[in-house]
Amino acid sequence: MAKKPTRPGPTPKQTRTSLPTREEVLQFLEGQPGKIGKREIARAFNIKANDKVALKALLKDMAEDGQLVRARKRIRQAGRLPETAVIAVLGQDRDGELYGEPVDWDRDEEGPPPRVLIQANRKDRGADFVPAIGDRLLARISALDDGGSYRHSGKPLKKLSHMARRLLGVYRAGDRGGGIIMPIDRRQLREWRVERGDEGDARDGELVRFDIARQGRTNLPSAQVAERLGNPTDQRQVSLIAVHAHGIPDVFPERVEEEVENLPRLDRGGRTDLRDVPLITIDPIDARDHDDAVWAAPDEDPRNAGGFVAIVAIADVAAYVRPGSALDREASRRGNSVYFPDRVVPMLPERISNDLCSLREGEERPCLTVRMVFDKHGHKRSHTFSRALMRSAAKLAYEEAQAAIDGRAGEKAGPLVEPVLKPLWAAYRLLAKARDERGPLELEIPERRIMVGKDGRVARVVVPERLEAHRLIEELMIQANVAAAETLEQKRTALLYRVHAEPSKEKLASLRDFLETLDVALPKAETLKPTHFNRVLRETRGREVADLVNEVVLRSQSQAEYAPANEGHFGLNLARYAHFTSPIRRYADLVVHRALVRALGLGEGGLEDFEVERLAETATTISQTERRAMAAERETADRLIAAHLAEHVGAEFPARISGVTRHGLFVRLADTGADGFVPVATLGSEYYNYDETVHALVADRSGETYQLGQTVQVRLVEAVPTAGALRFEMLSAGVKGSAVARRGKSRGPTGKRGRPAGRGRR
Repeated sequence: MAKKPTRPGPTPKQTRTSLPTREEVLQFLEGQPGKIGKREIARAFNIKANDKVALKALLKDMAEDGQLVRARKRIRQAGRLPETAVIAVLGQDRDGELYGEPVDWDRDEEGPPPRVLIQANRKDRGADFVPAIGDRLLARISALDDGGSYRHSGKPLKKLSHMARRLLGVYRAGDRGGGIIMPIDRRQLREWRVERGDEGDARDGELVRFDIARQGRTNLPSAQVAERLGNPTDQRQVSLIAVHAHGIPDVFPERVEEEVENLPRLDRGGRTDLRDVPLITIDPIDARDHDDAVWAAPDEDPRNAGGFVAIVAIADVAAYVRPGSALDREASRRGNSVYFPDRVVPMLPERISNDLCSLREGEERPCLTVRMVFDKHGHKRSHTFSRALMRSAAKLAYEEAQAAIDGRAGEKAGPLVEPVLKPLWAAYRLLAKARDERGPLELEIPERRIMVGKDGRVARVVVPERLEAHRLIEELMIQANVAAAETLEQKRTALLYRVHAEPSKEKLASLRDFLETLDVALPKAETLKPTHFNRVLRETRGREVADLVNEVVLRSQSQAEYAPANEGHFGLNLARYAHFTSPIRRYADLVVHRALVRALGLGEGGLEDFEVERLAETATTISQTERRAMAAERETADRLIAAHLAEHVGAEFPARISGVTRHGLFVRLADTGADGFVPVATLGSEYYNYDETVHALVADRSGETYQLGQTVQVRLVEAVPTAGALRFEMLSAGVKGSAVARRGKSRGPTGKRGRPAGRGRR
């Protein structure tokens, strides 16, 4: 437990006949927060002008004897940290705790800097971020005297700017030592100078982690290599760039591995026996873990004629990952698994995610189940949760299950068609009717998937077919998630909701203005429902602008997140919703499992009081780790595609304009889905006005228009694989005489709807 040092107040001013003793100086420094220099010491001890020379000599002697450190006009006791300090987060210890070192530390004078234990406050943390390796934090420092390996702890107060964070880049060696570092962040396409001696043992072309420092008489920023990370041109290592850049933990601490190796035997007592129920898993063909299984059959209750019973069984992760354990702390820190084309960074160690909690075919596994009863209209009549034992009857891929129900059953799926698959599909078709009646948002955004070959290089990019089998599993999982939220509300038990707020008024106003240019109306009702957006999508389906409308409607939506308070889920059009079905890869689901165990008295592993107290903090943390994972996955895909296309500079591609700014156009290639940029300066000889309402650049004289969603032809000019950046040249002429162009000209070249974007080639 951290103990704050005793802080005596400043020594009162008094008339002194001699200098303070060394002990008095040290006592004063120990009790003073903030910046302390010779002036503050003189004022505290009422040192007159005649004695200031003697005070200076005393402080110099104390520094030479190792009692004080004097740097940048500051004085502090040697070996001690100030009340607040900038800490660089360096790594995790064997217990999975983050540690760091003070940035402002004179190694020559004081030796190795002390390690600081990073302690995020569990209740009233002042920082609203997730500390990660590579961050620099402003932290409140406390002394530790518990006999452990740390002398100080640091409570994060603020994450410092990106410039202050330890960065990643590619080192290019100079002829006489030193060199430059090339960026990997396409938002920061600049080079950093490395002075001779600051390159460490980095080799030319290696990915490095580096710090920014100001050196020399010019005080210009330069880079200091802190860590070598390997060859960035090896596509098999591309995902590691994102892992390091975002501080994603990818190695489990020793204490976690020890816990996994010594997990207690599972207590099978009190569990419902479902081993004879033919539950099956339906997953992607390359899935390594299976955390959900399903089963359905007609309801035999005569009072529910035409209805169905469905069971969704989810791996019982809470049986193994207990609150407060090292395993639990690490899962909480990770928040979720991160999926890259060439690897997975899991939330839980492999022995749990791929073995003990994977619902393997033919093997007995513990699970948490929900049995749901639906009427003939697909409306849920009741549901019941229980802890159970199951044995998966089969592991099927989506394509395998779909082929079987379509009359093309393979050897494995054939025997399952009548007893298992047909009842599942019959239940789903009832649920689909209820779903259509509910009216969730129905955006049609194709999801591309990068297929990586054995050599780690991009083999092809595909758009997987959206099958009825996908929708079946999706709808059953939604129903299970709703049931979890309903049960916990009924039991008045704290939980984490998955919330999705309705679009903001500002975004709705912008969307309405845009749709007006297409002669499409969005109602101006005070409360909009997803059905209003679906009407717009149906009205434009089949038109050239269909993809554009889907894109703009998507951008108008809020981002889903986790919260301990219910705000509903706008996109699914549900009053309450919680994530329950993927505890192997999402910490939120594990929390919901524990809440159900606690609320229903289902045995050990339930939600603890200390977890309830910090639900708001947990919600913030895992919402941020989810966004971190999305950014890392997106950047990795960009880098892989850029490396794939680097061999095709000069080639022409069909594309669609996916974004418009005053600086130029973002384009997305039709075949690979790769994103790149066309600078406005390359568009032509005219000035282009940026019309943000209609997402377009409009030429000042001719009215030639480039608008979001427009299909174009582009030529690849430059590819920077390490940054995932692609630059294109526009080959297609803009649309002339369009309604957008006439509208833009009528409103003038400036103002909100028509800002000068820039000049083309002069």
